[in-house]
Amino acid sequence: MSSRARRNAYALFPLAAAALWGGMYVVSAWGFSRIPPVTLGFLRVAIGAATLLAVVRLRGHDPLTRTDWRAVTVLGGWVALTIVSQFLGTAWTSASQGSLLTVLTPVFTVLLGWAVLDEPIGRVKAVGLALAVVGTVVVLGGRYDVGAAFTDLGLGVGALLVASAAWAAYTVFGAPVVRRHSALVAATYSTLCSVPLLAVAAGVELVVTGRPLSTLPTTLDVVGAVGYLGVAATAAAWYLWYKGLESVDAGTVAVFFFAQPVVGAVLGVLFLGESVDLAFVGGGGVMAVGITLVSRTRA
Repeated sequence: MSSRARRNAYALFPLAAAALWGGMYVVSAWGFSRIPPVTLGFLRVAIGAATLLAVVRLRGHDPLTRTDWRAVTVLGGWVALTIVSQFLGTAWTSASQGSLLTVLTPVFTVLLGWAVLDEPIGRVKAVGLALAVVGTVVVLGGRYDVGAAFTDLGLGVGALLVASAAWAAYTVFGAPVVRRHSALVAATYSTLCSVPLLAVAAGVELVVTGRPLSTLPTTLDVVGAVGYLGVAATAAAWYLWYKGLESVDAGTVAVFFFAQPVVGAVLGVLFLGESVDLAFVGGGGVMAVGITLVSRTRA
């Protein structure tokens, strides 16, 4: 396989991650009525970390240096900030706000990759990124009242903006660890380092909300939802996201994030009986062109 073909194949990994995240918002929004958001985020990451750690122990890896441990500890901080702000923001806002603000993550990542990793943006990538943004907004505009997303600049919107920027930082600052070790190692230990931080945040939430841990539901549907969030949307998706970074720059990987709302819409059609319109088809087409342009150029 040529290096170009291998690079295009690696691009499918973050696309698969975005697909797994497409169902995450539906599952997490349903779960918020049963488990407080930060606590649900902690359970998600704890299960994801345990899953990743089991896999990495079976496969083995070179030991981390002190510098590596410092790096993954910092990455764990970005993970914790992402989860807390994302889940609180999703709980405090509407679907239109959450979906629209999601498109800012690739923008933050491209700019941060340029500033931190000296990744060139170039005209083709800039055009592709712009098309992906436009296509996403068109898709969302056909499904939600996008204008309403700008009418409430409260805590929820602010939290979602923080989540977008924090995940961009996790992507960009994690690139050196990924390329020095592997996607599996970077995802595993950064996720593991976030667990204690999220445990503290979840404990505070349960105290503030007056919800003892013993009162959280353990029905089969709740366990299944938490399992999906932990194994599929965390362990598998975060590994796939970093896997793309092994050979593709952060800005290119980030653009596949735009596939997330499309996957969410498709799942809505398949499982919730929702319909799609011309805006979805047209916007999805524009988005696909933008993603293709970015994925086929390094500058």
